[in-house]
Amino acid sequence: MESYTVLRLYHEVAFQLKDIFPLQEIQSLQRLIFEKKLELTLSKIYLNPTLPIKDEESEAILKIVSLLKLQKPIQYILGEADFFGLIFKATPDVLIPRQETEELVDWIIKSNITGNPSMLDIGTGSGCIAISLAKNIRNAKVTAIDISVNALAVAKENAVINNVSVDFFEVDILDSKNKIPNQPFDIIVSNPPYVRDSEKALMNANVLDHEPHTALFVNDSDPLLFYRRIAERSKGLLNENGIVYCEINEALGYETRELFIREGYCDADLKKDLNGKDRMIKAIWNEKG
Repeated sequence: MESYTVLRLYHEVAFQLKDIFPLQEIQSLQRLIFEKKLELTLSKIYLNPTLPIKDEESEAILKIVSLLKLQKPIQYILGEADFFGLIFKATPDVLIPRQETEELVDWIIKSNITGNPSMLDIGTGSGCIAISLAKNIRNAKVTAIDISVNALAVAKENAVINNVSVDFFEVDILDSKNKIPNQPFDIIVSNPPYVRDSEKALMNANVLDHEPHTALFVNDSDPLLFYRRIAERSKGLLNENGIVYCEINEALGYETRELFIREGYCDADLKKDLNGKDRMIKAIWNEKG
């Protein structure tokens, strides 16, 4: 195999990806690959441009590039994802954690006024929300549920990796017969499936072809299915003045807020993400109204 210096290999990665990704994304991928596989930052690469790369290392990096050209997400290729300053194992059994969800976690942490809140994460997936909350809110008691056994296995590994205690259970939130342990809760959070089937055409192939559809999509005929069930069930799970936080479909912000208000929640507030899109909702349950 051809031998590479570090700068030549860095440029080769960009060259092979130039017809597939925009420049900014290529630069992000380059930095991530070289930091994760060679522990080399961009500044180190340019300070040591003639540094020779072992053949097996360059072969591994070019293999990653070949998978990227097939639109496989970099997080699945590397087997890990960064989220809220933590590292999470990433497999095709779970959604890749996203920046918008980091904003949701940040909102919860900054809004929390309870010393030792009891928290529930519905549809935990990789566990990124539950684990980040457990890591950042001291003395929080965190429970997380998911319908997927495989996703729960990944989430449990991530809790160990990040050295936090979270109680995980296999529960289908849509099935009212499924009991949820550890109630009542002060905070319930969820990032449920909210992308409508009709919106699939707007999604990139690396998402559409690789991430779990059951965690992403809902039928156009009932796009607020999960929010309705969360709103209904949470009333029996929350302490007085307990709070529900959800990530939402940007196109259905008003409808989602109205759903929680109809269910009797007060102070249902929408929050925009960094891109100015309705992305989160916070609703307070007070039985007295």
